[in-house]
Amino acid sequence: MRITLVCLGNICRSPTAATVLAEQAAAAGLDWTITSAGTASWHVGKPMDHRSARTLSEHGYDPSRHRAQQFDPDWYDTHDLVLAMDSDNLADLRALPGGNQAYDRATLRRYRDFDPTGAGDVPDPYYGDADGFEAVLAMVERTTDALLDRFGNGIDSLSSSDSRETS
Repeated sequence: MRITLVCLGNICRSPTAATVLAEQAAAAGLDWTITSAGTASWHVGKPMDHRSARTLSEHGYDPSRHRAQQFDPDWYDTHDLVLAMDSDNLADLRALPGGNQAYDRATLRRYRDFDPTGAGDVPDPYYGDADGFEAVLAMVERTTDALLDRFGNGIDSLSSSDSRETS
C-alpha cells in the first residue's frame, strides 16, 4: 500500500502524519510506503519545522529522515491514497492534472475523513504555540489508528461510495 499525506509546505502537518503512520504501520508488520508532500515548493529539501520535530521526538517518534518535497500529479497513478490535511489542500490537489479523477475514485481524500471523532481539517499549527502541535499530533495518532484498522487488509476496503467532502 502506498499513501502520501499532503499539506501546504510539507514541514508541519503532513510530515507529522507520515512519520506516525509509517512507524505505526511498520510496528503492525504492514508493508506500506508512506510519504508526504506539499502543494507549494517553498520548503523543498528542508527538514520539518523544529516544533513539529520536537513534538514528535517528545512522543517517541523519529522525525529526522524527513525532507520536504512538492506533490507530483503523477503520484495519483502510483499511490493508493492521497490524503489532504485540509480543505484548501484538497482543492489544490483536485486542481492538478488527474486530481478530479482521483477524487472520483476516492483515492484522493481529506485525512480526517478517517478520524473517528469526525471529519474536518487538520489545523495548521505553524503560526501558533506548542499546544497547536500537540493537538495536531493527537489528531494524527487517533486518525492513524483508524487508518490501520480500516486498511490493514488492503485498499479494497475503500469504496467510491464512502462519504467525502464535496468541495
